[in-house]
Amino acid sequence: MHWSEKIAKDIIKRSPDKEEYVCAAGISPSGSIHIGNFRDIATSYFVYKALIKQGKKARLLFSWDEFDRFRKVPVNVKEIAPELENEIGKPYVDVKDPYGCCSSYAEHFEKEFEASLSRFGVEVDFRRQSENYRSGKYAKYIIQAVQKRKEIFDILDKFRQQVATEEEREAYYPVSIYCPVCGKDETTIISSSEDGVTCEYTCKCGHKGTWDFSKDFNCKLAWKIDWPMRWMIEGVDFEPGGKDHASPGGSYDTSKIIAKKIFGAQAPMFKGYEFVGIKGTTGKMSGSTGLNLTPDTLLKIYQPEMILWLYSKSEPNKAFDFCFDDEILRQYFEFDKMLKVYQAGKGKNYDYIEGIMHNCMIEGREIHPVPMQQIVNFGSVVDFNADMLETVFEKIGTPYKKEEFAERLELAKYWLEKCSPENMNTLLGYRNWDFYNTLNEVEKKEIELLHDFIAKGEYDLDALNSFIYTIPREADPDFQEENKKAAQAQFFKNAYNLMIGKAAGPRLYLFLFAVEPQRYLGLLDFSTPQTEEEKVLAAEAKAEAERKAAEEEARRKAAEEEEARKNAIAPIKEEITIDAFDKVDMRVCKVINCEVVKNAKRLLKLTLFDGLDERIIVSSIRDDYTPEELIGRKIIVIANLKPVKFAGVKSNGMLIAASGDDFGCKIIFVDDCVPEGTAIH
Repeated sequence: MHWSEKIAKDIIKRSPDKEEYVCAAGISPSGSIHIGNFRDIATSYFVYKALIKQGKKARLLFSWDEFDRFRKVPVNVKEIAPELENEIGKPYVDVKDPYGCCSSYAEHFEKEFEASLSRFGVEVDFRRQSENYRSGKYAKYIIQAVQKRKEIFDILDKFRQQVATEEEREAYYPVSIYCPVCGKDETTIISSSEDGVTCEYTCKCGHKGTWDFSKDFNCKLAWKIDWPMRWMIEGVDFEPGGKDHASPGGSYDTSKIIAKKIFGAQAPMFKGYEFVGIKGTTGKMSGSTGLNLTPDTLLKIYQPEMILWLYSKSEPNKAFDFCFDDEILRQYFEFDKMLKVYQAGKGKNYDYIEGIMHNCMIEGREIHPVPMQQIVNFGSVVDFNADMLETVFEKIGTPYKKEEFAERLELAKYWLEKCSPENMNTLLGYRNWDFYNTLNEVEKKEIELLHDFIAKGEYDLDALNSFIYTIPREADPDFQEENKKAAQAQFFKNAYNLMIGKAAGPRLYLFLFAVEPQRYLGLLDFSTPQTEEEKVLAAEAKAEAERKAAEEEARRKAAEEEEARKNAIAPIKEEITIDAFDKVDMRVCKVINCEVVKNAKRLLKLTLFDGLDERIIVSSIRDDYTPEELIGRKIIVIANLKPVKFAGVKSNGMLIAASGDDFGCKIIFVDDCVPEGTAIH
């Protein structure tokens, strides 16, 4: 039974009488939707399909979390619109589109993703959270959360090892107000009415005011309260999440309790998913090519069914790779193997395969398992002409029709040109005299025998296959049988070099039989001297090859220099004695609270337990972490630094982290099993 079917059965068992089941997914449009984010909707989609398969009515709900705070300008966006730094703190839906083609930042990336989503045949019920909030749909639940803010605080506090102070509890509000003057969420609620309907607030921009949650809707609940509220309103039965949400004490565990105790709702079933990997994107597929690893990028080399297949055949908690290197050909082979069993309706492991493939089939599309390896081998030889490739397939005894392979031919063309040009098999436009002159007399005789056999014609595929293996023996009067395989291999390499300018290609007999002889016979005939035209063509080809090699080398060096610039390794500092090092007190601390520092753009105030007592440190990590991501985590802190004030807050220590232009700040976290106060040596 497929993993999605197991989840569906559990959903039905939990709520057997429900009329319609709801599977949900959601993504913040913080930039182009990455293939890792796509796993969120793919996982929910497969469970939705499993419910339908089991005869149940179901709906797939997708939330655009466009009312979330704009936290950070992505590197590629910063290059064209650095001024967006000034819009950090606004909701995505209010940030301008850096490309100037849509009404907002959110809409730009939403449209980009929705266009690719339609190609997968995935039909979803979209929810735009900015509309839900600003319409007042959530107003009474926001008021309810404000009324129960201390109960919510206590729930959140249970997931911290140290109990917070009463002052922190009193000051806690589960909602952020987007300032009506500056549009940002850099506001602080000072007090609220008994019924939770109104509050007094201030903003860093200097604005002060009274907020009425029953009328003023430009505000948003914190994530761990927003999520369970939406579960309740939409009646969600299943929703997946990344492994950060799935970790013990993470968003799901906390939100599950809030759903029950604050909103009186049952949390949906949940499945955490692993990250998705990428193989073979270095070099030609680097960022300088402008290629972004989105579903749309994948659709340039994978059929949509194959992308769904890769997500479907891997359980959500298992990692897998999308491949831009030769490994993609193995994936196509494995997909075709399963597809044939599925289409036949029987075979080894049919039930297992049927469960996987059921999720991949797209209504209105017919897919044919024409071997991608053969399309790659022969596609470039025929200049990716579908009619010519159809003739090739017919000649070698695999009469695939062009309508069966046309889509894969386009994908193969893109993959070969952009990702793997070394796998192109293009006939030379001139005789390769430079290579021919390196051959010895026996090797030249082998080429002559091959040419003469092809020129005579009157052979079939089997006869050609048999003959080419005898050529080394016929050409060499001193042929030694024990060297047969080596001699045959060298002959094949020589033939390839003369025809396509490299030492390997498709199986030689298939290549020779498939391609019209008049296209390559002249490349094997060295009975006449080299012409002036050939000399010019050879010189031009050599110059072009050198130019491309120089460009590739320049790109490689530029990429290396850019990488070195981004990750410049600082020189080792002046040596210190072991006695001096012993004075540095590094120890494990647990984050028991975290909040934004007022009037400071990038500072977070962390309250820690160091094994002996609580301490406060200040760190400029707000662009990289939210308070929710840090609370409950264990970090390494230099505990005996002299206190320093940042934005008026005294910092008693410094956390240990790695930082760089390309990856931001990454805190070094410590495993939960290590007790607070443990010394780091």
